[in-house]
Amino acid sequence: KDLYSDKSVEGLNRYENIQELLNGIKEFSEREDIEERGLAIFMQDIALLTNDDNDKDPNKDTVSLMTIHSSKGLEYPQVYIVGLEENLFPSQMALNSRADLEEERRLFYVAITRAEKRLHLSYATSRFRFGTLINCEPSRFLDEIDAKYLELEFSQKAPRDNTSFGDERNKWQNKTSEKTTQGDFFSKPKPATRPVSTTSLLAKAHVPTPGFAPSDTSKLQTGQEVEHERFGFGKVINLEGSKGDIKATVFFKEIGEKQLLLKYAKLRIVEA
Repeated sequence: KDLYSDKSVEGLNRYENIQELLNGIKEFSEREDIEERGLAIFMQDIALLTNDDNDKDPNKDTVSLMTIHSSKGLEYPQVYIVGLEENLFPSQMALNSRADLEEERRLFYVAITRAEKRLHLSYATSRFRFGTLINCEPSRFLDEIDAKYLELEFSQKAPRDNTSFGDERNKWQNKTSEKTTQGDFFSKPKPATRPVSTTSLLAKAHVPTPGFAPSDTSKLQTGQEVEHERFGFGKVINLEGSKGDIKATVFFKEIGEKQLLLKYAKLRIVEA
């Protein structure tokens, strides 16, 4: 609890490191190709330092694995950025502060400009977090890239249930494929062309109710209908946490399930 309340950059890194450690332990314990599951075997399995790491030959055909911070000033012909999901990049803690969110947006810009020829962006449809498998929402940073610069590919094995984003991603793929061809990929935008937001391709933009104003959510109850300025209309399916730090799970008609902190969510309660 104390670690989660630490909002500093160092605290955030420690929090995420522990989260990845727990995920790694769970995955290791479920592997069928390992007969012994002791601590020593686990440590050997996750060790990243090998003899190849000591090879400093710049001409050798290798893959460099690094953080965005350590990539500053470097460029590569092919760059892969993974984990582009809400609550991961941007991180869950950054969503509570405009300054922190802008810092992560700046880091995303640093990351995509490391690519000399081609950039690959990816996100998971689901991943383990603290040992629990959850559905993932594509990062908002992806929505900010003009669709004309994207060449989209989606796994056919992605889940297609009510809480996944598979159907919306297919719509996105179909619409952008009509606009993007091999010849004009990464071409400069025409001066008179109005940028196309990928948000409008993922789902129809929500227009808030006239006079929209957030309600007092201190008495919000499970089952109530609510409206969010960006996500539209939805139903509260779960409430958890203590007073002043209550988290609501809301199923929105357009984008599916999302978890929101009530003190920041700005929800309007829809009167019956």
